[in-house]
Amino acid sequence: MIKITFPDGTQREYNDGITGLEIAEQISPRLAKEVYAATVNGELRDLTRPIDNDATLKLHKWEDEEAKHAFWHSSAHLMAEALEAVFPGMKFGIGPAIENGFYYDVDPGEGKVITEADLLIVENKMKELASKNLTYTRRNVSKKEALEVFEAKGDEYKTELISELLDGTISLYSQGNFTDLCRGPHLPSTEPMKAIKLLSIAGAYWRGDEKRRMLTRIYGITFPKQKLLDEYLVFLEEAKKRDHRKIGRELELFTFSQNVGMGLPLWMPKGSDIRQNLINFLTGVLRKRGYKIVTTPHIGNVNLYKTSGHFEKYGADSFQPISTPQEGEQFMLKPMNCPHHCEIYNATPHSYKELPLRMAEFGTVYRYEQHGELHGLTRVRSFTQDDAHHFCRHDQLRAEFKSIIELILYVFKVMNFDNFSAQVSLRDPNNKQKYIGTDENWEKAERDIIEAAAEMNLKTTVVEGEAAFYGPKLDFMVKDAIGRKWQLGTIQVDYNLPERFELTYNGSDNQKHRPVMIHRTIFGSMERFVAVLIENTSGKFPLWLAPEKAVILPISEKFNDYAAKVLEILNNSDICTLIDERSEKIGKKIRDNELKRIPYLLIIGEKEVENETIAVRKQGEGDQGSMKIEEFVDFINSEIKKEIAF
Repeated sequence: MIKITFPDGTQREYNDGITGLEIAEQISPRLAKEVYAATVNGELRDLTRPIDNDATLKLHKWEDEEAKHAFWHSSAHLMAEALEAVFPGMKFGIGPAIENGFYYDVDPGEGKVITEADLLIVENKMKELASKNLTYTRRNVSKKEALEVFEAKGDEYKTELISELLDGTISLYSQGNFTDLCRGPHLPSTEPMKAIKLLSIAGAYWRGDEKRRMLTRIYGITFPKQKLLDEYLVFLEEAKKRDHRKIGRELELFTFSQNVGMGLPLWMPKGSDIRQNLINFLTGVLRKRGYKIVTTPHIGNVNLYKTSGHFEKYGADSFQPISTPQEGEQFMLKPMNCPHHCEIYNATPHSYKELPLRMAEFGTVYRYEQHGELHGLTRVRSFTQDDAHHFCRHDQLRAEFKSIIELILYVFKVMNFDNFSAQVSLRDPNNKQKYIGTDENWEKAERDIIEAAAEMNLKTTVVEGEAAFYGPKLDFMVKDAIGRKWQLGTIQVDYNLPERFELTYNGSDNQKHRPVMIHRTIFGSMERFVAVLIENTSGKFPLWLAPEKAVILPISEKFNDYAAKVLEILNNSDICTLIDERSEKIGKKIRDNELKRIPYLLIIGEKEVENETIAVRKQGEGDQGSMKIEEFVDFINSEIKKEIAF
């Protein structure tokens, strides 16, 4: 007999070898139909895998991310089987579950092309196969066996993947006439897949390498109910309307130019105003909290990044070194701001009485993102971080870390980012060569983060393998208006760079001591932050952030002089305002400017000129009545204070 412990702490005994599905059936036949995967002793597994020892068990319904992962991973395999049936000789790369659905990278063969028109054929084949209630079976195999299976099919992509695996760690999954290299987990069968939709086709280089073959990536999604698919398709239409790239073009916020370079955003005047409003807001908050603002160059000597470890760990993702006319001298576009901040710290001696020292910069950094991964402002090659580094004593670390959590929560409240989660990102215990520093420092830093988050009553999840190369971190994942998660704020504890840069302070004992370094961002990347803001607001920015607060709409040309007077007063009061002097009817002016998402429309006619007032309309809410110009100035300033005062 084995003892199974459930999430609520209750325990039951079962015969060893029982499966999660059998346990669900014993609890309730209905439950057995509603669960799709199981977590056994912290490992996500198939419901049909035997449990041989005492274990903790959590059964996952559709509402759980783990259930969706198994559902969509199984769907990727079903799509692969359908593709193989429709296009014999197809070769397969990888086919993972993703946040919403799944994809598979496939090679249809020399000279063959899969088009959008083919998707419906493959989709119908998937529905036919799913209705057969095909069983997913797992088989552990040797490396030799796995190679034989895929060499026989002539699938060089799978054989390449297998060649990199260790013997004794390989499993295959089969359903119907399809077998795939896979760790799992999967559904017991295809029966739950009641609604299937293939969404789109894209190109993807094999293993993200531009020098390798371009494969065809097919995206799809499945659900256990048709109603869920219908709702998702409506959601996709809403997502298209909110796409920051579309709204960015419409509102003339940013652009890209092939002549400048892919992934290098160009901020247009209104977009630059939004950026500057964000920078001004956060700079004001930081100064009140004792931060010192610094500025560093866009490049640095390559030896700086060798000292920090960025050259070794980030070299493949950075722009290549720049050679100067001086023999042997090389520079790099900076991938991070922290090495520069370490050098600023080292420029002067420090006493324990000065710490913590908080150094902040809106610093632009550069990463060579692969061509296929670039996406609007969310994945770019040049981006600005609201970067800061806290240099503190060991006894100050916990308080500093908690103060940053509090700052992030404050900023998120101002931005109405209510839907977020916090993730403790630790190093991969099985791949320590990815990181720098001693086990002792890593264990200490990981413990500091977990305990500080707990003291702030912050609910967190713990993920191994997501740490920065120099230290663990607490990541804040914000869910946008259409359900996607973005990492924005992050706080990282670092015992390693202070050692590499030999940072010191004079202690109360008059001896040299090593400070602890905390890396942190609130916005993260300014580019990604603005993209999320655009999509969350559909371009209808809060008043304090909007590039233009108001637009003046004279009813006819004879009121233009008074409109110009109003414009001057408002702009001199730091209320950025436009004037629409077009010879159009007032109804058209109102409609056109509503589409520009300007918060307030100020209408001027004969009555307003006589009374020295303005007729105020609010975006999306209509008439707000008449105001004196000075009253409107006071009103706008009070509204802005309400938006950012918590």
